Amino acid sequence: MKFGTQMTPDGVRFRLWAPLVPSVELEVDGWSLPMRQDVRGWYEVEVPGVNHGSRYMFCLPDGKKVPDPASRYQPEDVDGPSEVVDPLAFEWTDLGWRGRPWEECVFYEVHIGAFTPEGTFRAAADKLQDLADLGITALQIMPLADFAGRWNWGYDGVSLFAPDASYGRPEDLKALVNRAHELGMMVMLDVVYNHFGPKGNYIPLYAPILNDKDTPWGPGLNVDGENATVVRDLVLANARFWINEYRFDGLRFDALHAIEDSGPKHLIQDLAEQTRAASDGRHIHLIAENSYNQASWLRRRDDGTPWLYTAQWNDDLHHGLHALVTGESQLYYQPYAKRIDLVAKAFAEGFAFQGEYLARENRMQGEPSAFLPPTAFVSFIQNHDHAGNRPAGERIGQLVPREAARMLAALYLLSPQIPMLFMGEEWNASTPFCFFSDIKELGDIIRKSRAEELGDFPEAQKARHIDPMHESAFLGCKLDWNERSTPASAEMLDLYKDLIRARSSVLTPRLVGIEGYSGTSEVLGAQAFKVRWTLADGSELNLAANLGALPQKGDWRDIVPLWCEGSFTEDTLGPYTALFWLT
Repeated sequence: MKFGTQMTPDGVRFRLWAPLVPSVELEVDGWSLPMRQDVRGWYEVEVPGVNHGSRYMFCLPDGKKVPDPASRYQPEDVDGPSEVVDPLAFEWTDLGWRGRPWEECVFYEVHIGAFTPEGTFRAAADKLQDLADLGITALQIMPLADFAGRWNWGYDGVSLFAPDASYGRPEDLKALVNRAHELGMMVMLDVVYNHFGPKGNYIPLYAPILNDKDTPWGPGLNVDGENATVVRDLVLANARFWINEYRFDGLRFDALHAIEDSGPKHLIQDLAEQTRAASDGRHIHLIAENSYNQASWLRRRDDGTPWLYTAQWNDDLHHGLHALVTGESQLYYQPYAKRIDLVAKAFAEGFAFQGEYLARENRMQGEPSAFLPPTAFVSFIQNHDHAGNRPAGERIGQLVPREAARMLAALYLLSPQIPMLFMGEEWNASTPFCFFSDIKELGDIIRKSRAEELGDFPEAQKARHIDPMHESAFLGCKLDWNERSTPASAEMLDLYKDLIRARSSVLTPRLVGIEGYSGTSEVLGAQAFKVRWTLADGSELNLAANLGALPQKGDWRDIVPLWCEGSFTEDTLGPYTALFWLT
């Protein structure tokens, strides 16, 4: 890797791209050394005797000391010295691991800091057996790039190659991945390439890393302007880095729609191609978050394999289900309110909006997606965004009746789209998942923007005492694992285990080779619908669902259920019912 430190037989080579300054010095282990500059703006120096664990910084002409933008570890946070990490020091025991096929994925999204009381990589590794027993096959970790402060969702990262020190050391993260592989579990990492966090990014002092194209979170990266080649190389190197040095099994790319690129090859395409090329023969899965719902990035080759991205998070399905079952119509739920047809369409075809005008966004939304297999979509009933972007961080289990929560679980776990749980969902955790940040300099701005954005929720007044900048907001989100032993939580946990087991044994084998145009849908009533999918073996999976509290009339004779969550008779679908059967 041309960025960051490189171990040599006698020491360490240090490199920095700093074309905006005339000189750079390296300070390492108490020594100060001038760095050689080439015509492209790269500074370099090789220092004998330096080794794994040495601390260093770069000194700019004005005396400002900055960390390495490609630091592998920041033990004293984003403003402190970088630490040399030997990428070969960790002893992997999973060298035979090749990953798992995409159809076997059952995702589990975690925030490392809130997943356990300790909030560390090591503590998370100790919980992996519980997830394996649940039936989880893929751990989805929220962003880890080093951020300012002690707690953060992770989307304010500034040191892309350094796992945040609040969670542990680099070798602790590698041990987590290694342990997951021992249990047959893949590990995916959420990465952010559309912006840098608002504090701790020193690169603009010496290199043209940013552009003038604003994102909702600040300036975008310079991926298509003058000097963009090195910036693109940095991003692409980072994606390969997580696959190669940490042996992640795939990446989830945050807000790809926010990456503007007018160059000959879009960075979105480059990212997918180069990340896949780093796979070394392993199964590598690439997941998109894309609010524009551009199905073209999900296209399949003639053999059914992904051209670029394996799948996209299906917000349409989540929004539609949430709006129908809770009755909410605030913010992004508004276009889905009382639209059972959109829920049915999202189950059958992927996107609910496929080129229609969306008034709330004032744009044409989405592209046709029925040509894609249902496995090109990741479905969920909650995730970090949709719990955290509420005033009090309520989970779906706190918003709907228990029988509705059970129905929702069955709906997405037994449908052909790839399911993703959010940590604690399987036992209906009572702990919230709020937005939290420790960037103190922006405290007032964050508080004000959150209050304005979420003021339409009915619980907004009640939640005003939750300060996203206070440590209590973060600590209150930590899962209480003791809840699992209570009767109600144990019952929900058993349900999830049974649903995942049914999916694995009955549905997963029938998904290998499933094609596009496999789903059709029908509206049965204001809160009821039916979907039929043609599976890869030619069999048909049928779903009849009633999302409401009142019975739905229909003809359900001669059905042998694969699963019924709720109740049905020959002529009635009971309240909050998900009925699956094969034909």
